[in-house]
Amino acid sequence: MGLGRVAWLALLVGLAAAAVTVGASEGDADPLYRTCVEECEKTGLLRETSVRLCQVPTDDHPADKSWYAHEPLYLQWKEWNCKSECRYHCMMERESEREQLGLGSVKYHGKWPLKRSSVFQEPISAALSALSLLVQFNGWLSFFLLLSYKLPIRPETHITYYEYTGLWHIYGLLSMNAWFWSAIYHSCDTFWTEKLYYSSFAAFIGYSLILAILRTLNLKDEASRVMVAAPILAFTTTHILYLNFYELDKGLNTKVCTAASIAQFLLWAVWAVMTKHPSCFKILLVIIGSIFSIILEVYDIPPRWGYVDGRVFCVAVSIPLTYLWWKFAKEDAEMRTSAIIKKTR
Repeated sequence: MGLGRVAWLALLVGLAAAAVTVGASEGDADPLYRTCVEECEKTGLLRETSVRLCQVPTDDHPADKSWYAHEPLYLQWKEWNCKSECRYHCMMERESEREQLGLGSVKYHGKWPLKRSSVFQEPISAALSALSLLVQFNGWLSFFLLLSYKLPIRPETHITYYEYTGLWHIYGLLSMNAWFWSAIYHSCDTFWTEKLYYSSFAAFIGYSLILAILRTLNLKDEASRVMVAAPILAFTTTHILYLNFYELDKGLNTKVCTAASIAQFLLWAVWAVMTKHPSCFKILLVIIGSIFSIILEVYDIPPRWGYVDGRVFCVAVSIPLTYLWWKFAKEDAEMRTSAIIKKTR
């Protein structure tokens, strides 16, 4: 083989190695971390300590057979296996070493290193997501009871006077769905739960933009609503399909959701101030809190105390904002119902 061919071969090997590490985070690109994971998967040991799910089986399976073939189906579905256990324990070990050297935390496989608690991968985020789901359900239920049993209905059709009742019900269902998958995802991060988490929030934010446009522009006829909703629904659906079947691009998803969120914040803020809505203060408070939450999400705060990162703060902020937002929805329904009844008299 000539020197020219050797040089080209070396170049191709270098480019291939670079391509592999381009998408890697700083933590999983660390040679010490990679060596630790490789040794753990081969031996099932980490510093002479047995790693869960990496025990050598007691049956007559050949020694070189994959660990994954011996795992129960429910563990395979949850993607808890020898590889994931080795990654977790090696990650925690490297973070402990980095802390002793006075170095900050780094990401591993695109995520901050957070400690587990029992079967929960991110226990605080999971608990706060479940609490946010409960607050969403309570808000939607109180809205439903208000419209169904407390406010008057149209005598001829037996439907509510409030023109946006159905839109708020859909909003409530999508929001509860998003927070449900947030709780599941932070409890058990797998290929499917991650996709469902990002997809459900993309759908929720896309629909929230539709609701903002329809309410702030006071669109009541079906033709106008369809003209507004159709292109946004088409874009949101295309975005979700892209995330699920082409590439789960979290950076792109963050940009799309942030742009949609800012657009609806501007609509709600201008509308609340211009119309002097009775809930103007609540609307502005929710907008300010939501912008603060987006800043925390974009800033991507490194973990604190092993369990808390920027996402925990984002979820925590959403809980009081959810309560205030449903208060606004109920006050808006009461105001519109009262105004319509006065006109009909």
